[in-house]
Amino acid sequence: MILKFTYIFFTCILLFLNISVKANGFYQVDTLKSKSRLTAITPLKTDTLKTDTLKKNSNKGEITDIIKAVASDSSFYDAKNNVMYLYGNARITYGEKQVDAGYIKVDYKTNTIFARGKTDSLGRFSGLPIFKDPQQGALTADSVYYNFKTSKGRIYQVYSEQDGGYITGGKIKKQANEEVHLKNVIYSTCDLPSPHQHFGIVITKGIATKNQIVTGPAYMVIEDVPLPFVIPFGFFPKPNKRASGIILPQIGEDQTLGFFLRDFGYYIGLNDYWDMTLKGGIYSKGSYETNVASRYTKRYKYSGNIFLSYSSRKFGVEGTPEYENPTKDFRIQWSHSQNASAHPGSNFSASVNASTSGAFRNVPGSSYQQIVQNQIGSSISYSKTFANTPFSLSTALNHSQDLTSGRVNLGLPALNFSMTTLNPFDSKDRIGEQKWYQRIAVGYGLQANNQINTIDTLLFKKETLRQIQSGIQHNIPISLSSQVLKYFQFSQSLNYNERWYFQTIRKNYIARPTPTGTRDSLAIDTISGFRRAGDYNISGGLSTKVYGIVKFKKGKITAIRHVLTPNVGFSYRPDFGEPSYGYFDSVQIDQTGRRQAYSVFEQGLYGGPGNGKSAAITFGVDNNIELKVKSSKDTTNNGIKKIPILQGLSLNGSYNFVADSLKLSQLSFSGRTFFTEKLGVSFSGNLDPYQTLRQNINGQESVRTIDRYRWLDGKFPRLTNFNFSFDYSLNSSTLGKNNKTNNPPNPNSDLFNRVNAQQAEQLQQISRNSNAFVDFNVPWNLSFYYNFNYSNNGLNTALVQTLNANGDFNLTPKWKVQFNTGYDFAAKAVSLTSFSIYRDLHCWDMSIRWIPFGPYQSYSVDLRVKASILQDLKLSKRREYYNQF
Repeated sequence: MILKFTYIFFTCILLFLNISVKANGFYQVDTLKSKSRLTAITPLKTDTLKTDTLKKNSNKGEITDIIKAVASDSSFYDAKNNVMYLYGNARITYGEKQVDAGYIKVDYKTNTIFARGKTDSLGRFSGLPIFKDPQQGALTADSVYYNFKTSKGRIYQVYSEQDGGYITGGKIKKQANEEVHLKNVIYSTCDLPSPHQHFGIVITKGIATKNQIVTGPAYMVIEDVPLPFVIPFGFFPKPNKRASGIILPQIGEDQTLGFFLRDFGYYIGLNDYWDMTLKGGIYSKGSYETNVASRYTKRYKYSGNIFLSYSSRKFGVEGTPEYENPTKDFRIQWSHSQNASAHPGSNFSASVNASTSGAFRNVPGSSYQQIVQNQIGSSISYSKTFANTPFSLSTALNHSQDLTSGRVNLGLPALNFSMTTLNPFDSKDRIGEQKWYQRIAVGYGLQANNQINTIDTLLFKKETLRQIQSGIQHNIPISLSSQVLKYFQFSQSLNYNERWYFQTIRKNYIARPTPTGTRDSLAIDTISGFRRAGDYNISGGLSTKVYGIVKFKKGKITAIRHVLTPNVGFSYRPDFGEPSYGYFDSVQIDQTGRRQAYSVFEQGLYGGPGNGKSAAITFGVDNNIELKVKSSKDTTNNGIKKIPILQGLSLNGSYNFVADSLKLSQLSFSGRTFFTEKLGVSFSGNLDPYQTLRQNINGQESVRTIDRYRWLDGKFPRLTNFNFSFDYSLNSSTLGKNNKTNNPPNPNSDLFNRVNAQQAEQLQQISRNSNAFVDFNVPWNLSFYYNFNYSNNGLNTALVQTLNANGDFNLTPKWKVQFNTGYDFAAKAVSLTSFSIYRDLHCWDMSIRWIPFGPYQSYSVDLRVKASILQDLKLSKRREYYNQF
């Protein structure tokens, strides 16, 4: 703990001195008197508003610029002593320098001024001096002495804001050689008159110049309590621009990994558009980590950041397998965005997030969201629209990863070339409505991709690269839509697909011997070589809308409206399994010689043509039911408010006339509705109309669907799967008069073009992870999500039922509690639960994170300064889940 306090103290002193040096130009005031006589001012007579300006010849040692004097109350000139007194909103201006105060005394003999506030009839002090320099800003003080001629001065009890920090108290003196002397000055990021945290800098013999600062004793004070740590002196360089330098490490102990020296590194300030941070850490029990972070930006062009990390962590006790085989993790993150006006018609963007499965869970301080997330993904894309043409091009590198199983899918890369739908038989000079043939629309699309599917630990192996899958697909849709009998919409389409592959498969039967006999198995061989596969289908559809309304003369409900949308269609596809096409082959599957057809494009990226002829009728119906009620709050529709009862209640299916069996497809149904603006419900499922037969083959039970409808035996179609879910959210603003939703900022809005790079990055962080930021302006917030899933394969049934909840509430205006939890009804267990407590301490904040049970039990307590410039000033106590407390 002493080491941690010492490290924090030295870090804070270093940060203070680097910032305070920036402001030394503010302190160009002195009371050192000059023997030269000021003759450039003609004394003013007393008046309610006085001004005077004069300029002297530019002789060596004399005033060379205009001095202006203003007072809104009164002014008085002492001719005997050559002194002028200004009262009430007094102002002295000399060149670009300016002093405002309630009272100013100008001594023409010594070329000096004295400024201070004034006391009114009620004893209140006001009009404190404000010293301004356009190149270095402004500061406020109790009193100011300044020599115009020598530019020397003294300021007492200063108050100035600098780069998010505040300098208060003490005494500041500026010499003619640009040296600044400081004494008893307090630096703080707190804007209160009595800061919650500050540094007192006592300079027995200290000098601050343009390039460096030399100080005497310095110590830290929190809540007016000085800490017992003092540095006797200090020497700090003062760069006038972003500069490279060493990043001091964190020193501490991890119960599992041992003592550590963490986040030690080097900052490289390359220029105003690009910087880089190199960090690393070592642990006494053999673990280590390293990372690289870089940011870049160019206004009105692009911006982005890159993060790379690698770690090797040894868990367990020395000599155990866990210790001898360290866990190695890597993480890659890259974000890049391009301004829309930088390259009109084209865009390049990147959002990369790739890692090993344990990259988040094995890192100290991982958040709740990082621990529970199971899927991550990445995309690097470029798109181009060709001006004055219907063509566009896009290409992307894609990545998706399951952190639980470690499965990784890479698209290297994906290419899309498309043509917007055209009417080739239409004429630009057409007059009147289109003819039927002029409504014929033609489109074109090309997709190409290379994919790798593997697990993260095998990603960079040579064997994995040999498993890459490649393919190209062309699609040409031709469609025609027309109105029939006024109320019906009739659509027809012809779709042609062409697939190009560079490898196909062949299957071979193998009877493998076992202790009890033989086991049937299939070996799959990959055959290299170009193969094409083309198919087409014809389809059409007829749809309309039927409206039904029931009106009520009494009560708040004025009407119930039912919108019925039936549709019927047809589709035809030839049998591409015919030997003449060469798309299918057959293989023996058991010792009896029974054979089974398979597609040689079975493992192709875009699949292959279908086996068997299809001539099907498709049918479906969609329903929408809503109430119309009287509402005094809704005046836009004659006081009538619409309330949805059911939205999108649908049923769909198809019947294949040319199939040899099982001609009727499963019936799918779905629905959704919103009972309130905050409560949404959705459901979906499938019904199997056919009966099933259980069978036992070689001691294994299986289910076979037979060609007999269930309702012939008085049975309802079998429910094969059903999903039901609802989500409900509620907050304090929902119940208030002003129902406003607090949404995170949109990174694509114009707001991001009106802020600087640092502010834009902060807004981007809030947008990407709004849950990580605490909003004390919302007293409470509560959200629920319930999910029920049922599945039945005819042999077994499975139920999944979960309830998740998260929310936050203010205990007081400065205390907030957040929680995330859930319950798995099937497992009868509580899911990962976390609690967070936040305390707003004005210029400090405190956060407590606690996961009380489960495999990731952990806690952390952090006390830190809010100001980003002092982000390393914090006290932390944490215990991670792998410490097994």
